[in-house]
Amino acid sequence: MAENTKKWEEIARRYRTYIKLEKRLADNTVESYMRDLGQFAHFILRFYDVAPRRVEAVMIERYIGWLYDRGKEKTSQARILSGIRSFFNYLLLTDAIAASPAEFIDTPKFGRHLPDVLTTDEIDRIIAAVDMRTPKGRRDSAMLEVLYSCGLRVSELTALRLSDLFFGEGYIRVTGKGDKQRLVPVSAAARDKIQLYLEERPPKYSGAETVFLNNRGTSLTRVMVFTIIRQAALRAGIEKHISPHTFRHSFATHLLEGGAGIRQVQEMLGHESILTTEIYTHLDSRHLRETVEKHLPI
Repeated sequence: MAENTKKWEEIARRYRTYIKLEKRLADNTVESYMRDLGQFAHFILRFYDVAPRRVEAVMIERYIGWLYDRGKEKTSQARILSGIRSFFNYLLLTDAIAASPAEFIDTPKFGRHLPDVLTTDEIDRIIAAVDMRTPKGRRDSAMLEVLYSCGLRVSELTALRLSDLFFGEGYIRVTGKGDKQRLVPVSAAARDKIQLYLEERPPKYSGAETVFLNNRGTSLTRVMVFTIIRQAALRAGIEKHISPHTFRHSFATHLLEGGAGIRQVQEMLGHESILTTEIYTHLDSRHLRETVEKHLPI
């Protein structure tokens, strides 16, 4: 630990000089950034004992979760995450790392801000932008098709197993939050693309139970899925802020616009409370209240 502690201290000193002289931040802002960085470094050293250039996205996510568990306000979490991003951007600038592990970490949400919603045409364009001539492209196309047409969380997508596929019955089994399972209808397009992808998987991965694998034969990470979506959206010429959750939100919105009941959407998304499903809708509060009262017993 002593060696890695020394590396953190050395880089922190250089970073302090950078934000003070190059970025010209105010003294109190510099002190705040350095205090937050010191606490983050302490967490990383205590639980992972790695140097700054070895920090991974999952470590940052767990740190933000650790802050949440200790009652840190979302405003404080967002400020700390902003400082962490700044630190890794500095490492990127100085060529100490090739990519920032903080780039795709979601900022804690405030209130009930709705993410961008994609139209069905935009969804089609993003999926069509994937190059189906390569094995990776066939995997990515199948993955995006399932992510949208089943309304999955990214964690549910990456955890999907071969034993969860019930194509004969037209369903997949999804394990959501709290390990609760639900059955979700799967489209014919998604079934066909998954089958094509699985048929072409290298024989060395034949024993793998996870459906979507990276080139090392292990599960895709959340950051990898985010990257795949962003690259496909850019190729499709779509400039909206898009994440895996955008697909889920768009799925729910399109269901409601198509006449699905809010209870149906709740079950499809795996929400504990129908009030959570409300966040995914674009219905005004009065119409939503009337819908809820119509379909739920009082």
